[in-house]
Amino acid sequence: QLPGQQKASESPLSWFRGVYLPPALHPLNKTFVKGGEWQDIDSTQEKRRAFLQDFCRKYNSRKKLQTHLVHLVSRIYVEDRHKVLYCEVPKAGCSNWKRVLMVLSGLAASANNISHDDVHYGKHLRKLDSYNLKGIYTRLNTYTKFIFVRDPMERLVSAFRDKFEHPNSYYHPVFGKAIIKKYRHNADEEALKTGSGVKFKEFIQYLLDSHRPVGMDIHWEQVSKLCYPCLINYDFIGKFETLEEDANYFLQLVGAPASLKFPKFKDRHSSDERTSTEVVRQYLKELSKEERQLTYDFYYLDYLMFNYTSP
Repeated sequence: QLPGQQKASESPLSWFRGVYLPPALHPLNKTFVKGGEWQDIDSTQEKRRAFLQDFCRKYNSRKKLQTHLVHLVSRIYVEDRHKVLYCEVPKAGCSNWKRVLMVLSGLAASANNISHDDVHYGKHLRKLDSYNLKGIYTRLNTYTKFIFVRDPMERLVSAFRDKFEHPNSYYHPVFGKAIIKKYRHNADEEALKTGSGVKFKEFIQYLLDSHRPVGMDIHWEQVSKLCYPCLINYDFIGKFETLEEDANYFLQLVGAPASLKFPKFKDRHSSDERTSTEVVRQYLKELSKEERQLTYDFYYLDYLMFNYTSP
């Protein structure tokens, strides 16, 4: 049974109980790291890896999850020159990471000159599921695998603001119309026609509905179902909250050119206030206490795996 097909009544941890543990942690190759200023970041990194490993050990048994390998690696991008695999978590710096991968692979001279459309629709980067099984296994076993995550509520609110509070030719007609039709009483014709103006509370009603009128989307899917961190043994776990330091340390680890630094710019809606703890608090005020609890429960595994504090 695939994780996405679990019954609503099941424990959110139940689908983890059917997998083989990933192999023991391999030490990171620090050959390329120069200078002592990375010591604290390296120490934090080792703690994150050990924490995730302990979590997976605690919640796994020896049975195997019957999920096809190609499905498990469908969100992973490949950069063969520096032998890295990146699992994309939307709203956690993924646009700039894909820019960096394009530079690493020789597709671009600088991350600063790559447009949003080129990043997301240019098809410049290969995903791991595009290789044959031998190619997938070889890369999983020999490349440096990394993931960047974000506080689940911040990531959720950031996705909502990006997709529903700005004009969007895909999310409004596809998700917005369905959400307004099902969750807004006495919706006016204009809203039903355009799908614009979805309220956060309506979005959360959709998210928590076991009979959603339209499916899930990677921008608010749980990291546990995007990247399978207990099945794929990630060598490096970065966090959006320490994005710049983590990213530049990782680039040293994999021998990136010294001139390549992680971009600082905000990819889109650059005039908007960044989604912070305070911004999240304002959005959560629109929800009932029960809705807040159920939203936390929805992301329960992400909170546990990556040691985030519950809101």
